[in-house]
Amino acid sequence: MARFQRILLKLSGEILAGPAGHGIDETVMDALADEIRDVHALGVQVGIVTGGGNIFRGVAASTRGMDRVGADYMGMLATVINGLALQHALENRGLYTRVMSAIEMARVCEPYIRRRAVRHLEKGRIVVLAAGTGNPYFTTDTAAALRAIEVGADVILKATRVDGVYSSDPEKEPTATFFPRISYLDILTRGLKVMDSTAISLCMDNRLPLIVFNVGTRGNLLRVVQGEPVGTEVGAS
Repeated sequence: MARFQRILLKLSGEILAGPAGHGIDETVMDALADEIRDVHALGVQVGIVTGGGNIFRGVAASTRGMDRVGADYMGMLATVINGLALQHALENRGLYTRVMSAIEMARVCEPYIRRRAVRHLEKGRIVVLAAGTGNPYFTTDTAAALRAIEVGADVILKATRVDGVYSSDPEKEPTATFFPRISYLDILTRGLKVMDSTAISLCMDNRLPLIVFNVGTRGNLLRVVQGEPVGTEVGAS
């Protein structure tokens, strides 16, 4: 039994890169596709926002002297590459999948149109939402929050490499405190690096729940969707 009817899964480029830290790890991609198939089998409508940091990171390039706007557009194109790779993995498992891009590229994928995206979800297709918001200076975290609100998702599921939200980076500080539940405001006031402040503010203003969980543990995505206490739940209070 699923707790949510429509979810927005946020996958960072770092997740898709796997241990190598760059490019697309096919083992990781296959494992993710299997997990998404299991969730879809429950009748859950699945939207996915992909990051692009495994291929190109606009912010990092801009610090090296590249024009920020151009660098961000390159980062958006990287998310489309990840989206197409994910589509291939999902369709290999018999799942009807559409890639929709905020930057129009008609020969590669569909343009993002909100009503069309909702219709795809209603028909049981998995919708991969690529190219961020289509605007520079916005992260794919903000794109995930925006798209989730637009398509009426019940929750954002943010896939990470750690078990949820901690007081500091648990990969660097083993003594970091784990939060099973935390408010949007606490994340902002503590400066926790869960999502950027624009994304958190969007979720807070629209009362959109957020669950941060470790996607590296097999079955975690399914457990989260079924309502098990996995990861950190972020809410209004």
